[in-house]
Amino acid sequence: MLFRELVDYYERLEATTKRLEMTDILAELLSKAPAKIIDKVVYMTLGELYPAYVGVELGVAEKLALKAVRQVSGAGEKAVNELLSRHGDAGTVAMLLLRSKEQTTLFAEELTVEDVYSSLEKIAKASGPGAVEVKTAILSRLISQATPLEAKHILRIVTGAMRLGVADMTVLDALAKAFGGERDVYERAYNLSSDIGLVAKTAAEEGVEGVARFRVKVGIPVRCMLAERLSSAREILEKMDGKGFAEYKYDGERMQIHKAGEKVSIFSRRQENITHQYPDVVIMVRQRVKASEAILECETVPIDQETGEMLPFQELMHRKRKKEIQKAVEDYPVALYFFDILYLDGEDLTTKTFLERRKRLEQVINEDERVKLSRGVLAVSIDDVERVFAEAVEAGCEGVIVKSVSDDSVYRAGARGWQWIKFKRDYRSEMIDTVDLVVVGAFYGKGRRKGKFGTLLVAAYNPGKDVFQTVCKVGTGFKDEDLERFTEMFERLKLPHKNPRVDSVMQPDVWVQPLVVLEIIGAEVTLSPVHTCGRDAVKEGYGLGIRFPRYTGRIRDDKKPEDATTDEEIVEMYRRQLKKIEAE
Repeated sequence: MLFRELVDYYERLEATTKRLEMTDILAELLSKAPAKIIDKVVYMTLGELYPAYVGVELGVAEKLALKAVRQVSGAGEKAVNELLSRHGDAGTVAMLLLRSKEQTTLFAEELTVEDVYSSLEKIAKASGPGAVEVKTAILSRLISQATPLEAKHILRIVTGAMRLGVADMTVLDALAKAFGGERDVYERAYNLSSDIGLVAKTAAEEGVEGVARFRVKVGIPVRCMLAERLSSAREILEKMDGKGFAEYKYDGERMQIHKAGEKVSIFSRRQENITHQYPDVVIMVRQRVKASEAILECETVPIDQETGEMLPFQELMHRKRKKEIQKAVEDYPVALYFFDILYLDGEDLTTKTFLERRKRLEQVINEDERVKLSRGVLAVSIDDVERVFAEAVEAGCEGVIVKSVSDDSVYRAGARGWQWIKFKRDYRSEMIDTVDLVVVGAFYGKGRRKGKFGTLLVAAYNPGKDVFQTVCKVGTGFKDEDLERFTEMFERLKLPHKNPRVDSVMQPDVWVQPLVVLEIIGAEVTLSPVHTCGRDAVKEGYGLGIRFPRYTGRIRDDKKPEDATTDEEIVEMYRRQLKKIEAE
């Protein structure tokens, strides 16, 4: 497949703001892509080379990419920077410079998708002394063979700024349209494999029947099951038909741990391989997990070396350093609290009920001071939940998660639902708890903030529609360094039009790609005639907004946009407030 054919589809995708049209275009592309390279087409369309768990990234900064463009085009640094300032997109800069040069290619042959992907792989795998020079040389050679329009999209792929509005769920919709079957079949396969390229390749080679045969596999991360949240024990038990397993909600890093003999792999909630950050956890799992093969989930919590008490989650940030890992292990020890098991010695447990999985988990964990089962009890009354909640908070936890014990309490990979419900410490008062919202637009500042983005338009995620719905504008809580950082960040992410996955009535000065998740706190949730989050859920014609929102200072780079606070959670917050007012 010629790369220019792929680029033609990218141009069509970029030109539309309609989700259904986008799905149709993508389905057409996937139908025409040869089966042997369809996975590569999907990865590149998403601005990737491999699934996240492989741990190989392109690692090309915008500055380095533009250096390659300068080498090919002969343009000076000043001219490049002026174009970048005007257009905010390295891809557009490359296209304009190469057009003006009336570029000629080094070879007569047109670039193929395989050519481009192979070059990008070499760039990604270049390491060690001289790696930057190697990356630049490979990219320069690739650009010199490309047409200006091809160069535009090559630059976007290598810098991770595709600007197509395509996300994982869009690809799954397109696969179902291209190869038949329900979207649910493709979504389940993706949730079990964390590899959307593999799902696409299987669909092309084996049809929907092959996709339906996906199973859990040790060494391949399963997308995590997620929880909803409610504000009271009464509401939770009503959702659970009067009974649930109330379990401590630990304030740590969620891990999915895969054990195959002596080999232990650790994945984050975003399916990233973080094994190198936790060599001590690898040893603990080898010693304390009584299984040849297993996939388990735990919360890893920092602890005080002297008292054994749990410390705040932030202490784990020291583990993210690439150097001095052993020192971090010694200075910032952790304890493991196991709460689920998905696979055990050849048996897929995701189809078992929660209580069955809990029983198997208890059988394989050999507890000690730093390896434990999560603490929890079967709760059949409000008092049961309240008591466990109080104990959890006293122990230093965030609160509790109440889990369904019904006959359908299977492990729903990648799904958010009412099978698990969070009841955290701060939910009992209005808007004391923070929310995680996605930046979808920005407004230019005034006065001291002139020339910077002074206010951001943020949104909650609606998983049913796979869109981001606005909930507030936030302009307080920013330090000067935050303003500088956000201005630079969102200049790079700005779009010429609203992203198709953004549902907004409000018009910001600049639309941006919905990629960055910020932690926000506010005074209360109110009815809003201008915001789209929860539109018509409470009152016809009204959405919900957050009053007096403030940035807490935390960028949630541990979360994908789809992991942000949902529209349903915002609606529940509003209803909680109403109940409290009525009670008073």
